[in-house]
Parts: sequence; structure tokens; C-alpha cells
Amino acid sequence: MHKDKPPRGKFHPVYLFLVLPFACLLWVPLYNRIEPTLLGIPFFYWYQMLWTVLGALCIVPVYFHEERNRK
Repeated sequence: MHKDKPPRGKFHPVYLFLVLPFACLLWVPLYNRIEPTLLGIPFFYWYQMLWTVLGALCIVPVYFHEERNRK
């Protein structure tokens, strides 16, 4: 009946991009340090700010994949 909707529930490797920011930010011992500093900002803080941008970029391939499947 609804042929315009793609089938849901299938795993595609592009969805692993969504796991990447969570894995890198949940492993706190990886970035729990002060050095190296960037413009006077300790590593602990700029690493998290960097992942704000990288997390948004990780969403882009998933978005385009979903858009392609929607058509």
C-alpha cells in the first residue's frame, strides 16, 4: 500500500558514523589530560569542542543515505 516509504530495520554500515562520536567521547581516559594545549585551552576541553564539529560531520553521510533511500 505505501510504496513510497523504504523498508525499515535494515542495517547499513553508514550508521556506524553515528556510533563514532559516542565511542570517542565516552572513553574519558583517552582525553583526560591537560597537555597538549591549543591556544591556551587544555586538551580536555578542545577535544570535546572538536567532537562537536566532528559529530555534526558524522551525521552528514547518514543524512544523505537516508535521503537517497527516501526517493
